[in-house]
Amino acid sequence: MSDPLVGADEEPLSLLGRKNRWTGHKTASPVAQPTSQGRVQCGDWSLSSKENFDRVPDLEFNPIRSKIVHAFFDKRNLRESSDGLAEEINFEDFLTIMSNFRPIEMDMDDEQLDRFRKKKLKFLFHMYDADSDGKITLQEYRNVVQEMLSGNPHLDKESARSIADGAMMEAASICVGQMEPDQVYEGITFEDFLKIWEGIDIETKMHVRFLTMEPIAMCY
Repeated sequence: MSDPLVGADEEPLSLLGRKNRWTGHKTASPVAQPTSQGRVQCGDWSLSSKENFDRVPDLEFNPIRSKIVHAFFDKRNLRESSDGLAEEINFEDFLTIMSNFRPIEMDMDDEQLDRFRKKKLKFLFHMYDADSDGKITLQEYRNVVQEMLSGNPHLDKESARSIADGAMMEAASICVGQMEPDQVYEGITFEDFLKIWEGIDIETKMHVRFLTMEPIAMCY
């Protein structure tokens, strides 16, 4: 069934922008792949692999670079029913991922805001849930915390591990309540994740604002 929001004779980029609800911004030309110098090279709907993303300079010193790159190829984030990683993504896939970071729209009603919030949190949940089993285990949480704190020279792995363990215990108390001495908290489900993030303004914290610029300015 056709989308009533999309005109039949719209340009492909405009159509993509509307599918992902990008509004108020000019979309740059389809990006192909970063060059060996890390510049973006324009082309005709080319595909990009993880190796191309690994060469982006702005990600080089990010402690969770691997998880950021992984998120762009995670099929759960690409609106596919299957798990696992895509070998390559195209420009539409790129826009689909970036739509998780679009800013809040002032005319959203409560139902739209709720969907908007859950979509962002689902994307974030997938970054923690590395094995796609629907739970963030203690070890998965430890791995993320250790990566995030790896650039801090004052914290060793044992300290990072203690921080992660304490956070997981707090999550269990929020989601399960008083636990029996022999009860084991198997991990944070998405429903638990929503409880943990209650009261935290993820809608405005997790977004990227794009400057309006001519497409040619992005091409090298």
